[in-house]
Amino acid sequence: MTALLVDLGNTRIKWARFDGERLSAPRAAAHSGWRAADYARRLFGGRAPPGSMLVASVAGGRLDRMLAAAARRAGVRARFVTVPRRAAGVTVGYLEPWRLGVDRFVASVGAHHLFDRIATCVVGVGTAMTIDLLGADGAHRGGVIIPAPALMVDTLQRNTYGIRRRARGGALGASGLFGRSTRAATVQGSRYAAAALIDRAVEEARTLLGQKPLVVLTGGDAGTVRSLLRSRSVAVPDLVLTGLAVLSKGG
Repeated sequence: MTALLVDLGNTRIKWARFDGERLSAPRAAAHSGWRAADYARRLFGGRAPPGSMLVASVAGGRLDRMLAAAARRAGVRARFVTVPRRAAGVTVGYLEPWRLGVDRFVASVGAHHLFDRIATCVVGVGTAMTIDLLGADGAHRGGVIIPAPALMVDTLQRNTYGIRRRARGGALGASGLFGRSTRAATVQGSRYAAAALIDRAVEEARTLLGQKPLVVLTGGDAGTVRSLLRSRSVAVPDLVLTGLAVLSKGG
């Protein structure tokens, strides 16, 4: 039975079909302004409806309801993932599991599945940047949340008139950490800050686990920090969809 897997984020939606063995080529789009009809057309239009639908959503109740309505139009029931204490080999380390973002939990499931018996720092770089530490046994040891580089820059420009005025337009002038324009100074500063935090997380994890974890990067802006890392890393763009595929099989 084919399952439709959906990763519904704050600004973008990504989806793919899973036949129990392989994911189809994922599709993605910015969903700002979408209505139920748009979800129905983009996710279901022109294709036979899937047998099931599994969703990891951090977009909020209003968008969840529109997505569920689109699924009903196609004759499919949308099932939204919630965060348990343990599932698919991952044991959530939060004191209250439901407070862990569902995207972070599902990405952790994906990383644990792909890198079995390897400790990982699962890093999502989207609107926010999140870091979750997983032991080789799948034990989630906690996490970190900061603004992602783009949000750091946006926050600076919205809250500081001088930086906003000087950062508009002009050449980026970026080569390394030290920018030669205000725009470059904010862009590079935010990226290096994010990369430095990831490297610090790896060092903290080595003390905690007795080994350095592998950094597993995902999210639309992961590429902005990966080249700056000193730690060993891999990029898995569709990590949440991979985790959803595992969960869809009852993993």
